[in-house]
Amino acid sequence: METLFTPATVGIAIVVLWVLSTLKVINEYERGVVFTFGRLNPAPKAPGIRLVVTPFQRMLRVSLRTVALDVPAQDIITRDNVTVKVNAVIYFRVIDANRAIVDVENYLYATSQLAQTTLRSVLGEVELDDLLSKREELNARLQLILDKHTDPWGIKVSMVEIKAVDLPQEMIRAISKQAEAEREKRAKIIHAQGELQASQSLMEAARKLAEEPLTIQLRYLQTLTEIGVEKNTTVIFPLPIEILSAFLHRPPERTS
Repeated sequence: METLFTPATVGIAIVVLWVLSTLKVINEYERGVVFTFGRLNPAPKAPGIRLVVTPFQRMLRVSLRTVALDVPAQDIITRDNVTVKVNAVIYFRVIDANRAIVDVENYLYATSQLAQTTLRSVLGEVELDDLLSKREELNARLQLILDKHTDPWGIKVSMVEIKAVDLPQEMIRAISKQAEAEREKRAKIIHAQGELQASQSLMEAARKLAEEPLTIQLRYLQTLTEIGVEKNTTVIFPLPIEILSAFLHRPPERTS
């Protein structure tokens, strides 16, 4: 019985395995960066079944999907000397696979380190009030700076979001007192404005009553009617000042 492992069979098997190893499947969201004898091919491999002649060629897969990279909490001293912890998240994607492989050793690590240093430098130039109230402006500024520095790496930073700002307990109490004082100030201003409007209305009403003295009597009768509706046991009848003034200004009688 002749053996099946003849030199021809072994050679055919080696050729088949070699052909299978040269076939690479690239997903739709990937691009294949190919090096031929160490030289970079001008264009990356597109999605589908592609031929990579090993060992003369080597292919590296690069994902083109958007990456959400979490920036760890950074200790930041603001412009007004307040120490806070700030963390953020950046969204970026590779737009040039060749540059992402050739121009930087590890684009994920490089982008993470750049995001941390940029976060500390930019937020260190603003005051605490701006950090808490102008998030959109700071996010846009961070995105612009990161996108400018990562563009040579073939990376597009599409969005930067500051997630949380952790304040020390002393500063939280100070901010609470400030907010409480602000609320009290608003309440006093509103109360004063109400008093001013009420006094103006009373002054206008007094002018109207002075034009027609009979209206005072009508108000007097209306007040008595309201008291009667309440069914009070005690009824107070106000005595007009005009009646008392007649007695107060009466000259004293002379004794003979």
